[in-house]
Amino acid sequence: MGGKSEEESSASEYGEPGKYDPSFNGPIHKRSCTDIICCILFMAAIAGYMIVGILAWLYGDPRHVLYPRNSTGMFCGIGLNKGKPSVFYFDLLKCATATNVMAAALNGLQCPTTQVCVDQCPGDFWILSPGAYLPTAKAKDFFQQQYCVPSFNLSTTDLTAKEIVDKELCPSFYIPTSSVLGRCLPSLGLLNNIPSNFTLPGMASVNDTANALKNATSDVLSGFNLRQVGVRIFEDFASSWYWILIGLLIAMLLSLIFLLLLRFMAPVLVWLLIVGVLGVVAYGIWHCYWEYDNYKNSSTTISNLGFTTNFSAYLQVKETWLAFLIILCILEAILLLVLLFLRTRILIAIALIQESSKAVGHMMSTLLYPLVTFALLIVCIAYWGITALYLATSGAPIYKVVALNSSTNSCLAINGTETCDPLSFNSSAYMSCPSAQCIFIKYNTEGLFQQNLFNLQIYNVLAFLWCVNFVIALGQCTLAGAFASYYWAFSKPSDIPTFPLSQAFIRSLRYHVGSLAFGALILTIVQFIRIVLEYLDHKFRAAQNPCARFIMCCLKCCFWCLEKFIKFINRNAYIMIAIYGKNFCVSAKNAFSLLMRNILRVVVLDKVTDLLLLFGKLLVVGGVGVLAFFFFSGRIQLPGNAFNSQTLNYYWVPIITVIVGAYLIAHGFFSVYNMCVDTLFLCFLEDLERNDGTVEKPYYMSKNLMKILNKKNKVPKGGK
Repeated sequence: MGGKSEEESSASEYGEPGKYDPSFNGPIHKRSCTDIICCILFMAAIAGYMIVGILAWLYGDPRHVLYPRNSTGMFCGIGLNKGKPSVFYFDLLKCATATNVMAAALNGLQCPTTQVCVDQCPGDFWILSPGAYLPTAKAKDFFQQQYCVPSFNLSTTDLTAKEIVDKELCPSFYIPTSSVLGRCLPSLGLLNNIPSNFTLPGMASVNDTANALKNATSDVLSGFNLRQVGVRIFEDFASSWYWILIGLLIAMLLSLIFLLLLRFMAPVLVWLLIVGVLGVVAYGIWHCYWEYDNYKNSSTTISNLGFTTNFSAYLQVKETWLAFLIILCILEAILLLVLLFLRTRILIAIALIQESSKAVGHMMSTLLYPLVTFALLIVCIAYWGITALYLATSGAPIYKVVALNSSTNSCLAINGTETCDPLSFNSSAYMSCPSAQCIFIKYNTEGLFQQNLFNLQIYNVLAFLWCVNFVIALGQCTLAGAFASYYWAFSKPSDIPTFPLSQAFIRSLRYHVGSLAFGALILTIVQFIRIVLEYLDHKFRAAQNPCARFIMCCLKCCFWCLEKFIKFINRNAYIMIAIYGKNFCVSAKNAFSLLMRNILRVVVLDKVTDLLLLFGKLLVVGGVGVLAFFFFSGRIQLPGNAFNSQTLNYYWVPIITVIVGAYLIAHGFFSVYNMCVDTLFLCFLEDLERNDGTVEKPYYMSKNLMKILNKKNKVPKGGK
């Protein structure tokens, strides 16, 4: 006696149940702006983000990334070098023997050798003939002007071939190369076919020459060979884009068909799913018993094996299969007990899924809203990428005098210590070091803007994450407002407001930008911490001991769980904001308390819905993926050879594109459906707490739900 019931205890611990409000019949229209301070902060952050973008546009120059440079710092392919899109390296061997100064150069693409812009990369092997070094030889008879420094004129020079080579005015050799991202780089395969007379100075044989060239180019090629792959992938897209679009259209139709089946066959699909899970576990039990029976007479035991890295050996021991058998039997028993005791709540989940299908059917425009979210996300991603590119190329380029041959003390003294202007550089000013060149080193980091580039990049990432999370929050709040207006319409569909999706969208933007930004900011902070942890883990992985790796792993796991929890809280908070128009903290508290007062229903509904929607996604993506595989691999032939798979370089390119596109389409459709289920579920819980089925306080839930809960609305006197 005197003790509290379980419901009373739960109510006191997680707040009091909702009270009846005669004026409440759906999303409140008379509401005020919420979380104004956070709204102002968000607007200020957006304004700052725009200012950062403008400054990056003013100071940045993406040509540094898009176009290669010659030794004078001029871009190839534009300006004075228009028509010469590729940069040619005089001596690629020096790329492998670069000084420490040059190792700090941008992207490692600057080598301590002369580079000139050319219209076409060399296509054959050539090496300066020994006859060029004879006193009577004329240099113009041995070199080609197109590969020489533009300011050097072969036809009028009095220099000998040796002087030309020493000053690097013309190359002493070149090999077959092709343009890769604007750089003339050799193919490693061609280096196996070097002519017998092609031996570089200082090399004992042709093999030594080939090995030296391979070592000098392999690291560079590892990054640039992607260009050739990219061109082939582009060709595959160009020849198969029409059929890719057809595959995506099939994915959209399959998603719509599955959602339509949910409306009329939700009970069948849910029970098939449950029976399927039970059947899979039952098959596992039988298989484990069969394997145990096969090995029961074996003399090998776990203790005999001990610890071994050959894990397949454990599958030949009866104790292993006995352990699997016991685990699966316990799991099957737990599933059966859950099904037995929670069958009513499973029926509620099925009824809510059916009701969600009806809501989506009455508001088909909600299925198109993911396109709005997708477009806004594309804008955010594009702005972030462009801003990051311009910030990375901010600042004027810095050039320094670099000795191509640093064997003398005078060369070592000036190597990387003096700045220079590549357009006015004169190597004759360095008589003690004739191999001196003016080489690009890095971008200027002086000045207030350049000194804060790292901080601006961090701001770029934070603002990007905040904007992305806000766009997702806006979509969730908008859909929640539309579906809540459906649930709280007493007579459906006649009482559903006109244009519920548009009204919910306008309400969210007019009143709740601050609340949505507040929730997005909390999630952004956690995501940024996770990014920092990943960066630190990658940066110090080699120096970490096992204890440090364990701590880092625990931190990453904890923040991953925290991010999932915050997403769950935010999602339900946005639903309450859409309905009642209160600020974020109050809405999050009310939503959490409401869910905790009905925790069993939450768990069952969440798992049943998640499994069903996962089943739907796998069905759509798997079906379209299998169809795409058989079609693009040539196993399915169209009449009249409408498509020939032999024209594809990589038939997996359109297959992967179709699979990824099908997943995004299915995720877009099912995310709307999932939001509908979550919204109607919270409304259903509120309905149970606010109303009791009397004439004054009737239930808004469907008749199917009332039938499952053994509840009904009393009909007023004289009513039907």
